[in-house]
Amino acid sequence: MLSVRRVVHYVPRRYMAVVTGSNPQVTQPLNYIGGKRVDPVHSPDTFNLTSPATGEVLRPVGNTGSTDVDEAVLAAQDAFKTWSKISGFERGAILKKAANIIRERAEEMARTEVLDTGKPIWEARYDIEGCTDTIDYYGGLAAKIAGEYQQLANGSFAYTIKEPLGVVGGIGAWNYPFQMAAWKSSPALAAGNTMIFKPSPLTPLTAVMLAEIYSEAGLPHGCFNVIQGEGETGQLLSNHTGVSKMTFTGSVQTGSKIMEACAKQIHHVTLELGGKSPCIIFDDSDLDSAVTGAMLANFLNQGQVCSNGTRVFVQDSVMKPFLEKLVERTKAMKIGDPNDEDTTVGATISPEQASKTLQYIDIAQTEGAHILYGGKRVTPSASLAGGYYIQPCILTNCQDNMRVVKEEVFGSVMSVLSFSSEEEVIARANDTEFGLAGGVFTNNLQRAHRVASSLEAGSLYVNTYNVYPVGVPFGGYKKSGIGRENGPDTLDYYTQIKSVYVEMGPVEAPF
Repeated sequence: MLSVRRVVHYVPRRYMAVVTGSNPQVTQPLNYIGGKRVDPVHSPDTFNLTSPATGEVLRPVGNTGSTDVDEAVLAAQDAFKTWSKISGFERGAILKKAANIIRERAEEMARTEVLDTGKPIWEARYDIEGCTDTIDYYGGLAAKIAGEYQQLANGSFAYTIKEPLGVVGGIGAWNYPFQMAAWKSSPALAAGNTMIFKPSPLTPLTAVMLAEIYSEAGLPHGCFNVIQGEGETGQLLSNHTGVSKMTFTGSVQTGSKIMEACAKQIHHVTLELGGKSPCIIFDDSDLDSAVTGAMLANFLNQGQVCSNGTRVFVQDSVMKPFLEKLVERTKAMKIGDPNDEDTTVGATISPEQASKTLQYIDIAQTEGAHILYGGKRVTPSASLAGGYYIQPCILTNCQDNMRVVKEEVFGSVMSVLSFSSEEEVIARANDTEFGLAGGVFTNNLQRAHRVASSLEAGSLYVNTYNVYPVGVPFGGYKKSGIGRENGPDTLDYYTQIKSVYVEMGPVEAPF
């Protein structure tokens, strides 16, 4: 996710250099177990790593099988014995050093993220920058993880200790691959856990780079391991008896399976799942800001953002000028090579995801929606013909019961709906199984707080959208997930509390 206040208007000078030549991350082993890159020894089969920008198959990648998963768990268990015993200050110092190394290599990492995801380079840079801040942040919090003291009668007392859980398994999504690895690993490590992380098979590269940087910063071998694989590898990790917690970002369907696996073994779980969030624009809002907010809520990362406000509710009286401004702004977006500095729309992650997005647009038309702009596949250049580039799509004449309005598309498809009253729009906004995010645009201070309080979602934005400052918890209500990431509360999901009672007088009993 992005802190978009800084995204739209400038590119820092230090980022202008372009990394040229082939990317060495593609040719190296992509598992990282016990402090070194390795290929899986027992790989049941392979999958292809493909560049979304060009459609080029970069290499086959071996699925990690049970033997290698066992090896990763053993490495993490062994490392836990020492990592969990050192001070929070020492753990934090290593995380902060890792953050500094990432800053030094930010451009290389951003270019690799572009190769992996197809997102524009400016987005990748801010992804890396924001994740660096997150690792730095948890490095600062590590020394502050502590229990409480309670004075009791007659000089007796009790205290609590916050202890790590053990080995944490993490599974990331493909839309923000480096963020997934950073957001999940840094609080887990700060709390004294060790981790095994499985990136999405579509975006395997930058998690391994993070593992190497952690090692360079002084993280003991085995504390952060990376395994590559598709669904079966994820199942092996989720069902492993040596894993004490799973943290997952992805679909509701997969999240339910992971939660079921954790329930069987009474393991801890954090889930960050899908969304179909509302973005509400009242007639007293600053219309230019509202248009900007709606675009940020729909068109970042080719619309492939779980928290996107894809149901844009616009009050009747400002619908016409809002749409006029929105179309004008959307037409100005440049679809092109993700590595070009002026590209604002990059490639969809895969042909399958592109097909899904286009199918939803077709279904929406069948159900009565109108394409006001976009929604077509385009080819920016001959060299990019193998990639899937889709115009940001604006749909009008939308109704609440349409599939495109109810279901998560995960593409640049904005559904615009009209409303007349505050009470009406709150009821309609909450009429969903999801509850990840929501936005409200208004200049009425009381209304802003009233609506934010009434919306059933974990992250609410007032007069902005998709901003994720480090330290602000992120997570969902309803089927959008369990637990929180990115804030101080996150450490509670990576620790368990031990209570100690100390009796200072003679022991009494009724027998």
